[in-house]
Amino acid sequence: MLNFVWLGLIALAVLLGGLTGNLQEVGDKAIEGANKSLELAAALFAIMILWLGLMRLADRAGLVHRLGLVLKPIMVWLFPEVPPDHPAMGAIIMNMAANILGLNNAATPLGLRAMNELESLNRRPGIATNAMCMLLAINTSSITLIPVSIIGVLALAHGKNPTVIIGTSLAATAIAHAAAITACKLLERSPFYRLPALSKDARSVPHEKLAVEHEAGAQVAKQQAASDKTLPWVPGSPWILALLAGAALGMLLGVAWPELVAWLSIQLGLPGNAPVIAPPATPESWGHFIFIRPISAFSLLAVPWLILFFPAYAALRRIPVYEEFVEGGREAFDVILRILPYIVGMLVAVYMFRAAGGEKLLTFVLAPITSLIGFPPQLVPLALLRPFSGTGSLAIFQDLVAQHGPDSALTLSAATMYGCSETTFYVIAVYFGSVGIRKTRHAIPAGLVADIVGPLASVAICRAMFGPF
Repeated sequence: MLNFVWLGLIALAVLLGGLTGNLQEVGDKAIEGANKSLELAAALFAIMILWLGLMRLADRAGLVHRLGLVLKPIMVWLFPEVPPDHPAMGAIIMNMAANILGLNNAATPLGLRAMNELESLNRRPGIATNAMCMLLAINTSSITLIPVSIIGVLALAHGKNPTVIIGTSLAATAIAHAAAITACKLLERSPFYRLPALSKDARSVPHEKLAVEHEAGAQVAKQQAASDKTLPWVPGSPWILALLAGAALGMLLGVAWPELVAWLSIQLGLPGNAPVIAPPATPESWGHFIFIRPISAFSLLAVPWLILFFPAYAALRRIPVYEEFVEGGREAFDVILRILPYIVGMLVAVYMFRAAGGEKLLTFVLAPITSLIGFPPQLVPLALLRPFSGTGSLAIFQDLVAQHGPDSALTLSAATMYGCSETTFYVIAVYFGSVGIRKTRHAIPAGLVADIVGPLASVAICRAMFGPF
């Protein structure tokens, strides 16, 4: 299906450009998209080295295994074809955790790691497995606890209560997430997307490979399960971990409420000037004091402290942290070389389609439908562009904030909508490109279900919460 989507975007771009006399800009944007893809790949390469190295440290120290024990019942239902003790499960869990926490820079490399592990179980090379499609559905519709970036945009626009979208985003992403998973489970059983039968020749060699991978996965799982008993702790490790936790909490309090920390310092007899602590005067000020400050502090501290915690925990288990980090980062070289052509192809098609005015045409065509179901026409461009471009949809959202203000029901609905969907086609191109998948089966339809359900749920929830638009 990805073949038809890619060709369709390019064909429509050229035809629309010819009809509107805009072919020059279409051609220029094609070159710009190719150059942009190289910049994106270079940035992704460095990020992948960082997070894949940290992922290896978490594996070796047994952290992934501990998290897996908590999520095992859910993971077995979502990915029944993947052995619970296979390394793919650990990579999927870390990818899901990064998505839920809003760590997008970490989610992509961890997702690529998971996709490569799933490919080791694939007995039909070039064809997406059910587990691969489920991983894509989860990534294109992940539940978001705190939409930090969107809250930041609303706060910069001097919104009265930017954190009000936390509840609506959580509800909308949960609905979109459930819709994507349900669609994935149903479509994988349909005759249109059912996996083809394996031939006798194709069955023997992959089966041997599968047995080897299962055995390797079992060995890794055994090592992880026994790590708490076999890996020695550095003397005083519990106290060191407690000090790290205390330092993280203290830094969070210091960034969120510096005046409170200063007051405590004075009470403890430390040098300094007594701060003036005045209670918030309005409900909006209370909301900023109680919610926005800790959320902003969390977003500021989350990544640095994760980068510190993984190596520190591994070092306390006497693991050579730098050597293991470098070994994990080596995986990025092969992955980035495989996905670069896929990134170039998808971004070129998207840039051409946007330059030709494809978004405006789709908005015009869908206007009768959106008006019939009560979907605001101002939000149609955002809903259409979000599956294709993260930066482009963010620009549209910022424009909506400028036009309608940060506190309008329309803007809050757009903020909720932005957080409940993902750049579906980019994610599919990169993830499947990393393992050479040509037949994506039901991954695109399942992702598009989330892209449709998410905006509709966002509008319905925000209309109920904030009133008519």
